[in-house]
Amino acid sequence: MRNLKFAEAVSEGIIQGMEADPNVILMGNSISYNSGALGTTCEANKRFSHRVFETPSMENAITGIAIGAAAMGKRPILYHARADFLFLAMDQMLNLAAKWKYMYSGNAGTVPIVVRAVVGKGWGQGATHSQSLHSLFAHFPGINVVLPNSPEDAKGLLLSALTLDSPTVIFEHRTVYNNVGPVNEERYFTPIGKAKIVRAGKDITIVATSHMVTEATIAAEALAKEGVDTEVIDLRTIRPLDEETILESIKKTGHLLVVDTSWELCGVSSEIAGLAAEKAFYHLKSPVRRMSTANCPQPVSLPLESAFFPKASNIVRNVLNMLGKNSSDNIDIDLKDNFKGPY
Repeated sequence: MRNLKFAEAVSEGIIQGMEADPNVILMGNSISYNSGALGTTCEANKRFSHRVFETPSMENAITGIAIGAAAMGKRPILYHARADFLFLAMDQMLNLAAKWKYMYSGNAGTVPIVVRAVVGKGWGQGATHSQSLHSLFAHFPGINVVLPNSPEDAKGLLLSALTLDSPTVIFEHRTVYNNVGPVNEERYFTPIGKAKIVRAGKDITIVATSHMVTEATIAAEALAKEGVDTEVIDLRTIRPLDEETILESIKKTGHLLVVDTSWELCGVSSEIAGLAAEKAFYHLKSPVRRMSTANCPQPVSLPLESAFFPKASNIVRNVLNMLGKNSSDNIDIDLKDNFKGPY
């Protein structure tokens, strides 16, 4: 077991997937560049250049090509350098890929396409290049939506997606590329549809997505010093959703805070709050709270971007308030952004 960066783990997962299955192909913009899609496709391009296809910036067309290739027996991994480009591919993804098996009753093959889409916090990319679109895609049946945070899950979830007969969208938050963690050298499979308890606790449950898992874990360590034992759940997948793990935790702690990387209205945090209200209401000792991005488009500058996203210090204040405890105004635990922007 070695420690790898998130990008290195993704790269290793792609290589092992291509080694195991000659039908796995790699497509996307900038994947053959020296930067190799943030370092995730360089090695695959060296080893499997005949199965790596650099594409122009025409997202609708290349997504349709990938779906067609999948229907004919290939397993494309399609890379979008920014998740926002998926807006241009929504017709193909949601009207073709997601519905393919249902509409043809399995008589026209399957479309096991895997789409990787990067969310751009910290780039200074502003309102049109930094959006988290996971709840939008999770709204549609027939498609798996995955949000890895750890290097271990980045590799394992990707390899699992390459074994499915249904389309999968993997949203990779730009901030998680800095994460380092243990990753098994062997080819392994992290189950899609199963959440992970990254920190066990008995006083309050924090359900988090993507980079917010890191923020919630930092907050939990700070809360421990205040005598609060926090359970942190990494959803990992939002379609399918692991309701059982969430509900069992709520029944144990009686308090729920949901922290997401996107907006609150009609989002993942609303879905988890609704789940708690429907199936764990009588176990709740306080109202469910949600923490999401500010109710406006994402700003460009570092100070405004810092205020836009939930962070560890705000999570601590929310938890202490929920539990009726006093909080300090000066909670110095927040991660420092390695800001690259604007543009």
